[in-house]
Amino acid sequence: MFNITFNLKKLLKKIFILIIIVIFIFILFKFSKKIFNGIFYLVNNQYSSIIGTEVSFSKYERVSFEKGAQKILSSELVTLGNIEVNNKVDKEEEDSQKVDKQKEKKSNDKDKNLDSKNEEADKDKQAVETSAEAVKDTIDYKNLKTEVLSDKNLKENYNAEYQGVKIKNESDYTLTEDILKPDIEYKNKKDILIFHTHTCESYTQTKENSYIESGNFRTTDLNYTVSRVGDELTKCLINKQFNVIHDTTYHDYPAYTGSYNRSLLTVKGILSKNPNIQTVIDLHRDAIGSKSEYGPAVKIGDERVAQVMFVIGTNGGGLEHPNWKNNLKYAVKIQQKANEMFPGLFRPIIVRNSRYNQNLADAACIIEVGATGNTLEECIGSMKYLAEVFEAVMK
Repeated sequence: MFNITFNLKKLLKKIFILIIIVIFIFILFKFSKKIFNGIFYLVNNQYSSIIGTEVSFSKYERVSFEKGAQKILSSELVTLGNIEVNNKVDKEEEDSQKVDKQKEKKSNDKDKNLDSKNEEADKDKQAVETSAEAVKDTIDYKNLKTEVLSDKNLKENYNAEYQGVKIKNESDYTLTEDILKPDIEYKNKKDILIFHTHTCESYTQTKENSYIESGNFRTTDLNYTVSRVGDELTKCLINKQFNVIHDTTYHDYPAYTGSYNRSLLTVKGILSKNPNIQTVIDLHRDAIGSKSEYGPAVKIGDERVAQVMFVIGTNGGGLEHPNWKNNLKYAVKIQQKANEMFPGLFRPIIVRNSRYNQNLADAACIIEVGATGNTLEECIGSMKYLAEVFEAVMK
């Protein structure tokens, strides 16, 4: 009996100790869990902070330039350029879809309701700041003396002519009268698309218009490039009741190579939303040389303005371009009227084998405004006269 009692006490003691150990382990486990969660929280927050820094950096890495309502991200343009050159890589195809969606959205926002846009422009006519402050409903061109200036010009070089319109034919085609005769009419004369394959082309700096260069006669500040000239032409045409879409997408920055591939996507996107547009103008600056010695100008009345020039592509380079003759006829028609109204405003038309994306419309062309030796002021000054010619031809 005595032994049994003794053993029972010993057993109870062991059970009590075991219970204490279990309680201790339980408390230790709960406390450890809190410590672990705290460590995980700190690590997770630190990781999130690092990720946040990367996201913030990527935003700054994107070079954003604002011109009118347009913002272009250079990182997207780099991707888009790579897509055009290496469109067989899956990742690049995915990036292309993203860029195309962004371009479509921009086109939708910009091109939506042209009538509304023009009504808005009409209301703001008096407030428009433009060198065309002297733009009247009609310029009395018959009483304006016009003189081609020679101080920064080159001798005209041409090898074909049609009724006063001079042409420098660099294509493989013989330009017959049938090809050049401007016997062409367009159903849609009021809707015009203006864009720039070489958006960053700039001019000789002046005190009033100086800029930070991103290359030789190039800048990413669109207030001082051919895009600014496009703004002026747009305003002048809208004042004459044209419906104008002016796209200022960077196609030559940060990469110059592939500019025409990128502008092809832009124009296709806009035309897909506005299929009735027939007049498509790729506005450039003449890139012959990169020196200030060449700046072709004409004096109209008392104003010195830059000369302009058509460049028309063909299918001579092997790319399909069934409507190049229509494009050429259109240029001849415009230049004939310009010769009548402001003789010397246009230099000879250049016809080349390259297509220049002009297969996208029946009245597509490159118009080069001035050259590196011209000032921005001279090029802006030309636009009211060019708009006057368009009105006379397309009315």
